[in-house]
Amino acid sequence: MTRTPPSVLDQALVAAVAELGYTISATQLERWRTNLWLARATDCTDPATGKPRPEAVHRAMCLAAASTPGRGISWLGWNFWAIDDTPASSARLRTAVASALQRPFRRTGVDADQIPEGDSDAAFDARQQLSAVILTGQRHPRKDFDGALRAAAADAAFELPPSRSVPNMFHPTLLDQGARMLVGGADDTGFEDLANAWEAASGNSAMLDAMRTVDREAALEGIDLFARSPLADGLRGVVRAVQEADDRVLCSAVRACTKGNVVLSTLLIHRAPANPSILRTLMDDVMWDQWARVGGCAPVLGIGGEAAIALNVFQYLALPGWAADLERYLELMDALLAEPTP
Repeated sequence: MTRTPPSVLDQALVAAVAELGYTISATQLERWRTNLWLARATDCTDPATGKPRPEAVHRAMCLAAASTPGRGISWLGWNFWAIDDTPASSARLRTAVASALQRPFRRTGVDADQIPEGDSDAAFDARQQLSAVILTGQRHPRKDFDGALRAAAADAAFELPPSRSVPNMFHPTLLDQGARMLVGGADDTGFEDLANAWEAASGNSAMLDAMRTVDREAALEGIDLFARSPLADGLRGVVRAVQEADDRVLCSAVRACTKGNVVLSTLLIHRAPANPSILRTLMDDVMWDQWARVGGCAPVLGIGGEAAIALNVFQYLALPGWAADLERYLELMDALLAEPTP
């Protein structure tokens, strides 16, 4: 079938992107519009001048840069859906984020909708088996992102702020407890189980003593902190938080998490090597442990980055105060990025 030649407006957009060093085709423009990543030709054009709008040229350039053979647009497409914030783009965004959260289950053939519920021994044993299946083939790296940075700093005799968390987020005992909570929620693990895993991964007895004190005082007041956790219902609750979020709030969450990812990656890769004090400032904030270590830096497009950003979106939606803390951290990173390069 003969294709319809590109319109004059599309030819102008293709030419504008070519001036920036990227080659795109009318077929790509059509595919991007089908996926709601790019507006129609008339909306990409300034009616007063007849030229492509700068924001449309910039978006097409970003899409061209991300469109490499064998790799999808990934979370970059989420960002554009969130920026547009229309009912149609929000629906696609909601589906994509929920799908990324469920991917560890699908990867191992576990149907999240078929997880046995209830407190019977049979249901509990079945959930334990499913959590073990999810961990099958998982890497247990000796150091996570934070640990690798600290090891490099130690080799260079460069002092960094102390960690508020465990040295390795991928410690096997933590992964085991995390898988149990995702499958069965708070019913299948308890504070002491998690505290013991945390102690095995960190060896920080002072931190554990403080955690146990908080839990004990809450229990004396009849408060079950685990039952109030956003993870109390496991993966079902995590996905539900995304599915039931207001469109505007969901888009705000994705915009903040994707922007933060880009800015943090830029600071760490391009600025911190020449100005190590940036790393100290970033790591001295509570959001380093609450955000950066669990997905804040995912510079490579792909399913790994999608999973990290999806988790951050859930935290933004479900954890009290987390969204405000991320917005504050974004302001800090913007200020660091604006500093002149030494």
